[in-house]
Amino acid sequence: MTEQIDFTSEERERALALYDQLKERIASSLKEGDEQRVRQQLLKAIEQGQVKRDFFGLNPIVNSLQTALLAVDEIGLRRDAVLAILLYPCIQGGMLSIDEVTTSFGQAVGHILHGLQRIQELYTKNPVVESENFRNLLLSFAEDMRVILIMIADRVNLMRQIRDTPNEEARHEVSQEAAYLYAPLAHKLGLYKLKSELEDLSLKYLEHDAYYHIREKLNATKAARDAYIGRFIAPIDEKLKAAGLKFHMKGRTKSIHSIWQKMKKQHCDFEGVYDLFAIRIIIDCEPEEEKQQCWKTFAIITDMYTSNPKRMRDWLSVPKSNGYESLHITVKGPENKWVEVQIRTERMDEVAERGVAAHWRYKGVKADGSSMDEWLNGIRQMLESSSGLEAMDQFKMDLYDDEIYVFTPRGDLLKFPKGATVLDMAYHIHSRVGSQCTGARIRSAEGRSSSENGRLVTFRHELHSGDQVEILTSSTQYPKQEWLSIVKTSRAKSKIRLALKETQQKEALLVKEMLERKFKNRKIDLEESVMMRVIKKLGYKEASDFYRHLADGTLDVSTVIDKYVELQQGDRTPTAEAHSAEEFVLEEHLTSNMPQNDDVLVIGKDLKGVDYQLAHCCNPIYGDSVFGFVTVSGGIKIHRTDCPNAPELRRRFGYRIVKAKWSGKGASQYQITIRVIGNDDLGIVNNLTSIISKDEKLVLRSINIDSHDGLFRGNLVVMMGDTSRLETLIKKLRTVKGVKQVERV
Repeated sequence: MTEQIDFTSEERERALALYDQLKERIASSLKEGDEQRVRQQLLKAIEQGQVKRDFFGLNPIVNSLQTALLAVDEIGLRRDAVLAILLYPCIQGGMLSIDEVTTSFGQAVGHILHGLQRIQELYTKNPVVESENFRNLLLSFAEDMRVILIMIADRVNLMRQIRDTPNEEARHEVSQEAAYLYAPLAHKLGLYKLKSELEDLSLKYLEHDAYYHIREKLNATKAARDAYIGRFIAPIDEKLKAAGLKFHMKGRTKSIHSIWQKMKKQHCDFEGVYDLFAIRIIIDCEPEEEKQQCWKTFAIITDMYTSNPKRMRDWLSVPKSNGYESLHITVKGPENKWVEVQIRTERMDEVAERGVAAHWRYKGVKADGSSMDEWLNGIRQMLESSSGLEAMDQFKMDLYDDEIYVFTPRGDLLKFPKGATVLDMAYHIHSRVGSQCTGARIRSAEGRSSSENGRLVTFRHELHSGDQVEILTSSTQYPKQEWLSIVKTSRAKSKIRLALKETQQKEALLVKEMLERKFKNRKIDLEESVMMRVIKKLGYKEASDFYRHLADGTLDVSTVIDKYVELQQGDRTPTAEAHSAEEFVLEEHLTSNMPQNDDVLVIGKDLKGVDYQLAHCCNPIYGDSVFGFVTVSGGIKIHRTDCPNAPELRRRFGYRIVKAKWSGKGASQYQITIRVIGNDDLGIVNNLTSIISKDEKLVLRSINIDSHDGLFRGNLVVMMGDTSRLETLIKKLRTVKGVKQVERV
């Protein structure tokens, strides 16, 4: 709960003292009028009482002065960062805008404040801060390195102030963030002193008993430890001075947090931790002599004390990715105690203590290729040829350009490649959520219009870092082939392919059941081997494609059944007595016994009414050259002489072939399928059907058109009387503009 600021006399005195100290520290970096404008703004904020205390009841004006002084002394920040820290409470209180700050103090100060404001807005999404993803999002939102440094300084200052707060829950949350988020960031940036302080204070607030137990033990052993350090360094001091080296030494006790971690890792009590302290030897020399003098010191110490080669760390030849340089050795000192010795120069010690804010003036740092290390290297290279931190004004922190981070409604943070869509996130959550995704409700990150917050978007919408995304689903939604071109992640693509395959399998089963019912209705036994031949005869390499075309209507069920019956009958051998073909003679002159108003096939003068059918494989009509084929049941199938199956029938069953010929004038209507191929032009189908509809003696039974890559391929099923009418129709269809091919099937 926040409350208006009512400065106490103690707070006023503290604020004035801090202000004077700060002004003295950064006076040389201030521009003309800076100090007067900032002072007026702070006095205005105090007088109007518009700035509110935080949830710990702390005064933000005093806090900002403390943070600024810490940032100057411990990190080395100067004018732009300090002004941003001091003015931020006024920005939060609504007394000042970033544009006004930019006008009065310059673009760099406004840029830092913009970064601080963006990060503050991230916290409103209730993120899970204990994740690498949130740390990365924080870095990408900061834009300027000084924003991160200010955040670390602010958290250290806050941790120092909340010791006696009654708000235990808030202190616990702040301490967890310090341990999970800010301490690792400080470590990444080489701010080891601040990192250790954050860890120790976090332990103090989170595990009170453990912290005070270790601190009491350290205090109890301090005198003995100091005496031992004196005995250890005395001969070293003498030898190094004799070698002509300029240096100073100091003992460094391990942080309470480090000791606690070692106790947990080694499952021991305080007395079981042997390397409680380290000796640091800091050499004062010229840059070109650094390595030589460090190794010289190393040789002197290892000659005096036995070293442990397994515990040696050479960060002199190959510095750490965050710029840390030092030689670490562990030697056996008096009383057979192991002591860690760190050897470094004044410059190296400054880098170790102050991290990126130290004046790096060296080359050859090798990084591990990560985005953070590349970023740090960029800062170092810039500092080599600049006058210091002011060069960062133009340095934008473009980390993680290829990645975005989005929030779930619960505050979980998910990472995706740049360009990922709502559909990618849906499939990341769960396969079923992805398959039923219809869109999302998005609360956008800062930088886009606030009126867009909570807006509905489709599943094609591209995500941006900082978005809070709520996936919307529908039970009627299902995956489609085109979704593969919408998603960017391989995870989503594989899940879509799997879902499509499952859908196709379900459709195939339904179509297969439908086909079996059709066969049963026609009283036809369905044999799997024959059906596989039918699938291949119809031009399908995969059964899944065959069933899919049946499902979407591209392939007619009647066509499948006809082809099946044809192949099934072709496979059967006659079981009844075979008749000689000589018994079946087509007599042209015996037309008196035949009806005159229809097509009649005369088989023999004494065999009127012989059962015959027109074959479905070639659909003969009056005028076609035909032949008869005796079936197993004794009936006759009439085929065209150019039927695709004719060569096989003659080869295998020549004894069942009979001559046949149309007798009289055709008066029946026959079903003919005509295949048409042409350009997929507007209106071409209408032109084709209009030709058929204009002829009263032609009846269009069905039309099936499939378009692909600018071409259409269609089958027209027409009822007509004879081949002459068919030839006329084909000629007319070929005259239609865009038609490339017309043929009888």
